[in-house]
Amino acid sequence: MYDMGTRKQAMVLVGQGHSLNSVSKETGVSRAALRAWRTRIEPLDRGRADPCPRCADRPRAPEDPAAYSYLLGLYLGDGCISHQGRGVHSLRIACADDWPALIDACVAAVQAVRPGNKVCRVQSQGCQYVTSSSKHWPCLFPQHDPGKKHERKIALAPWQQEIVDAHPWAFIRGLIHSDGCRITNWTTRIVAGERKRYEYPRYFFTNLSGDIIRLFTATLDKLGVDWKAANHRNISVARKASVALMDLHVGPKH
Repeated sequence: MYDMGTRKQAMVLVGQGHSLNSVSKETGVSRAALRAWRTRIEPLDRGRADPCPRCADRPRAPEDPAAYSYLLGLYLGDGCISHQGRGVHSLRIACADDWPALIDACVAAVQAVRPGNKVCRVQSQGCQYVTSSSKHWPCLFPQHDPGKKHERKIALAPWQQEIVDAHPWAFIRGLIHSDGCRITNWTTRIVAGERKRYEYPRYFFTNLSGDIIRLFTATLDKLGVDWKAANHRNISVARKASVALMDLHVGPKH
């Protein structure tokens, strides 16, 4: 365990452009610790994390199922879980810098699902990674497995499907916020001999995984949202009534 003075001194040296190897030699701090401190400099409070609802004697749903349903959508789109060692896993959700409110919503959802674990924002080029470490992310997201999602089977566990059925709009919102968008299309028509331009909004969802596409469209079907497959990886929602429903419950990213 390193004290905060050592941690801050080491991060000052790293911030000045010194290599991790040179900082490690000067301070006696391992390079692995230096890499970890780029994400979170404060030490973990090992006794602070809440028990995992899935590891209880009687497994139950997370305390905030609506937040979980939203986070599940984000995870299936732009999330991953990686092993850090000693049984700890890191959940990471990529969020574009263009949508600061979306980043805030992602942070809030992660915090709601694991209130005892810290949530960090790690800046990268053009995006922030919302990250949180816990031993229990694989319990909460059993879709975690080696390899890319579109190269393996993705299916919801029965308890996850129950949450999505109870909070379908939160799930759709998470999927749209990760791999979807709301755009304005336009076309022209001849009216009274004059060509006029008409604009209309539509939603798109794009994912390489056929399984995730089917989870998205099956949930839309239950909600009464009309959709069409533009191709094998793109789903379009363009009918006026369905776009209005999506606007009411999802809306554009911001």
